[in-house]
Amino acid sequence: MTATAVSPVSVPERAAHRDPNVLRWLGAYTSSAIGDSVYFIALSWAAVQAGTPTQAGIVTAAGAVPRALLMLGGGVVADRYGPRRVVVGSGTARCALVLAAAGLLLATGPGLWTLGVVAVLFGVVDAVFLPAAGALPVRIAAPAQLARVQGMRGFAVRLATVLGGPLGGLGVALGGTAGAFGLAALLIGVSLPVLLTLRVRELPPEDRTERDAVLAELRDGFRRIGRDPVLRVLVVVIALGDLGFVGPLNLGLTLLAEQRGWGSSGMGWVLGGFGLGAGAASLLLTVRGRVPRAGLVLAVAESAGALAVGGLAQVPAVAGAAAVALLIGLLAGLGGALSGALVQAAAGPAYAGRVTSASTLVSFGVAPLTFPLVGAAVERWGTGPVFTVCAALCALSGLLALCSGALRHAELPR
Repeated sequence: MTATAVSPVSVPERAAHRDPNVLRWLGAYTSSAIGDSVYFIALSWAAVQAGTPTQAGIVTAAGAVPRALLMLGGGVVADRYGPRRVVVGSGTARCALVLAAAGLLLATGPGLWTLGVVAVLFGVVDAVFLPAAGALPVRIAAPAQLARVQGMRGFAVRLATVLGGPLGGLGVALGGTAGAFGLAALLIGVSLPVLLTLRVRELPPEDRTERDAVLAELRDGFRRIGRDPVLRVLVVVIALGDLGFVGPLNLGLTLLAEQRGWGSSGMGWVLGGFGLGAGAASLLLTVRGRVPRAGLVLAVAESAGALAVGGLAQVPAVAGAAAVALLIGLLAGLGGALSGALVQAAAGPAYAGRVTSASTLVSFGVAPLTFPLVGAAVERWGTGPVFTVCAALCALSGLLALCSGALRHAELPR
């Protein structure tokens, strides 16, 4: 199934949100993303039922370790064999793994060691899947449509977050943990036949490179980043922003809601504000398409988002926090989509997998490993100082983007 031949096609000169090929990709990506969300809910629920909160945290974070260690190699695999082939192959492995986990839990009941092994193996496959999934849009859409495609992708992520929780809870309620894992496998599996129908552009002859050892190809990818004045700054900007953003908006927000006495409903309102803002930014890019002076807009969004992240911990009321979270979501959604589009435009199809793996390594692999550090810091110093430090990292990201003339003047393809 993964060896289906790819025939050269011309990309239709039409808006991405009206292109049936892109819409098929969007449907497959959305189904897979919802499946991921259901999987993580099922994993965390099963871990909480099988052990202590600390043990559950270790299990849920276990998958980040192989992602951090192997993702750069996954980018090489995506570029060597083509992103669609790798997405289908690794997606099949993800589906089979989650389905096997459902069978094991149905037969033996949840155990921490079983769940830990599942999390680690899922992280290993994710290290290959994520760079390929990030590299695929540049092979199915025209360069001028990259911002629009990234907006569509961002909206799919927001939709997966909104639907994943209720669906995961429904799966647990109706079929237990095994039922939730089975539902996740179904949603991931649905995307696979759709991906096989995608028309993917072949690389032009001048962009093709000879296959070499993995380390040599990886070094070639880093040289590609180092040679490009936009990429070498943009990768650092993304890494700093992710380090400052991921902790507060995940574990930090939960601890903030607990300290403020907002309860789960209050935290839900704050998360809803963030999701609404990020979804609005994604829709804006989907409809508008190209954004003039994309590099400058990205730098301003990063800088303003840093102020909003720092201010979130200073707002005592739920309504005010939800409003600040909406602003954070709007700025983060805009900045994230533009950074993704600029990365793909500057990298080009031949290097998209390797550059994507480098630019998303912190978000998917490193940042989740900082959650215990964020929790310990909040316990010792409180949420205010921790959010301030995280906001400073985001501000450094925005300042670097503003100080780089190449990135500040970067434009998306017309």
